[in-house]
Amino acid sequence: MEFSIESADKYTLARAGTLVTGHGRISTPVFMPVGTGGTVKGLSKWDLENHVGAGIILGNTYHLYLRPGEKILQEAGGLHRFMNWDRSILTDSGGYQVFSLADKRKLSEEGVVFQSHIDGSRHTFTPEGVVGIQRTIGSDIMMALDECTAYPVVRKEARKSMELTHRWLLRGWQAFRETEPLYGFVQAFFPIVQGSIFPDMRRQSAEFVAGTDAAGNAIGGLSVGEPSELMYQMIETVNEILPASRPRYLMGVGTPVNMLESIARGVDMFDCVMPTRNARNGMLFTSEGTLHIRNLKWRSDFSPIDQAGTSAFSREYSRAYLRHLTISGEILASVIASVHNLSFYSWLMGEARKKIMEGTFNRWKETMVKKLSQRL
Repeated sequence: MEFSIESADKYTLARAGTLVTGHGRISTPVFMPVGTGGTVKGLSKWDLENHVGAGIILGNTYHLYLRPGEKILQEAGGLHRFMNWDRSILTDSGGYQVFSLADKRKLSEEGVVFQSHIDGSRHTFTPEGVVGIQRTIGSDIMMALDECTAYPVVRKEARKSMELTHRWLLRGWQAFRETEPLYGFVQAFFPIVQGSIFPDMRRQSAEFVAGTDAAGNAIGGLSVGEPSELMYQMIETVNEILPASRPRYLMGVGTPVNMLESIARGVDMFDCVMPTRNARNGMLFTSEGTLHIRNLKWRSDFSPIDQAGTSAFSREYSRAYLRHLTISGEILASVIASVHNLSFYSWLMGEARKKIMEGTFNRWKETMVKKLSQRL
């Protein structure tokens, strides 16, 4: 995997770069649509390529391990071939499920024992094992197994979690270096910084992660309920230490405002279920702010979903028509809203990149943050 920085903003830490994997070139900053189980809900490959313009999507090791399972994925020749996706894929290690499925797992030094949310069966994930699963999946970028702590958390528990994450990282890193890809292309391994909202722990974790000299680095354990300003402080702390020559991936973030503020602090990669999950609930992101399409005020609004026309797709359907579909419970409503939201996120990343290269990012960002914080 290769990463190069093409331009850097004078007034912030924002940068425009290019990430190259075995499945193509990706312009950064980039938002990765979440395709947890091998699909971005409701969207076809054609939608992702032509409307959203996605160069990379995210899959989840835990969910893909349970369904369809390693056997099917290996017989298919990996996830790319299984889902007929010839662009890049990043896979989470299952570490987020340590947080989200806290009532269905047990932690130990060895790893995590999950109770399947499907049938109750038990499965053990170890740092070495998740590397093996991700070899079978065949993602371009794989993540280390980590423990993502909740917020708030006391210092003692945060430190215990961080130190366990570090020990797991060493085991996973060794397993990665001792194994080979299965499908003829190079895979990259990203370690994850933890430490909750404690600056000293974040610095310690960032130094530990940077010491692996991995192809890229991730920042985990944020956007779990802490105030945005606290999240931004932790990003600043970590990015003072993580090497600028490697891509920085902020996991699970987030809102358009969160992403712009994080780009200004040196982040390159994002993922979040928000644009598709919120779309299915009738919440749309636009260049003028957010709108809830169920509201009566849109019943006879025949203007485009995003009046600024941030994407060609946003001009194809009116707010009134989308509201009608949503109120009627039509499946098409979720599809249109999901494509729109992801197209908007893609547009926003593209505009941020453009402004960085033009040298006007900071002024543009301040204007956009005000607009995007509005409810229409």
